[in-house]
Amino acid sequence: MRYEAHDSLVAPARATAGLPYLFGGAALCVLVFLSLSFGYAELLPWAFAPDTWAHISPTIETATSPVGVLVNLYIFALLIASLAIALRLVHKRGFLTLVGPLALARRQFRRALLAMLLLYAVVMMLPMPGGMEPVPNLVFGTWLAFLPLALVGLFLQVFAEEVVFRGYLQSQLAARFSSPLIWIGVPSTGFALLHFDPGTFDTHAWIVVLWAGAFGLAAGDLTARFGTLGPATALHFINNFGAILITAPQGQFDGLALYSYPFSMEDSDAFWAFMPIDIMVLVCGWLTIRLALRR
Repeated sequence: MRYEAHDSLVAPARATAGLPYLFGGAALCVLVFLSLSFGYAELLPWAFAPDTWAHISPTIETATSPVGVLVNLYIFALLIASLAIALRLVHKRGFLTLVGPLALARRQFRRALLAMLLLYAVVMMLPMPGGMEPVPNLVFGTWLAFLPLALVGLFLQVFAEEVVFRGYLQSQLAARFSSPLIWIGVPSTGFALLHFDPGTFDTHAWIVVLWAGAFGLAAGDLTARFGTLGPATALHFINNFGAILITAPQGQFDGLALYSYPFSMEDSDAFWAFMPIDIMVLVCGWLTIRLALRR
């Protein structure tokens, strides 16, 4: 009964609930996205003067400049477009059927976003572990100038991930299987594995995978509980807003962060000091949104 609202997302998936449709749709989405991404990479140098591009291009992989971060965020618009194409061609579904009732999704997003902002305001007042206080990273005026583009890019990134994992995969699997262990568990596992990055996190890579899996479970539960992508998108947006635009690890995706932590993600002591905090904030965020949206 607690997932009764999920039917608004599952019902449009029932006509093509078979696994061949899911595999075909996912494969087409990946192929289109790879093709568009190749074109994106080829066209990027043409958007800048040669000297500017020579300066920016080395910062794109690690996103250590404002433009480097934006390039990484805006590529997710191509993922949204790719999914829309696959959805129409394979499933004969409109893209907005992945979101749920639009007016309700917007309302839930706003309420969940406000609740998460209040939670983060409290969290940011808590003292940091000794010697790990953030240091200034980007000049405030520069940060503010890039903020409108950054907010749009950040929304594209989190919405793309939510619409793929919670909107598409979760609804299609829920139309085929009755158990939430499958239709929440499988997308959460896929979401988690995509965060496996030993190049960045070294020996801690699998811990990050477990954290991402827990995030996927929380987002999947919120989506099924409230029947739209609004709550999960708000949870994801505020989480990434804090991690990308407010305080980022030094030298890794910190190009648009106002502050940076004085350590890298390979620092074991710092990693283990912050991981319990991240888990606590995730659990509190999930509970906060549930309380904010309960009927």
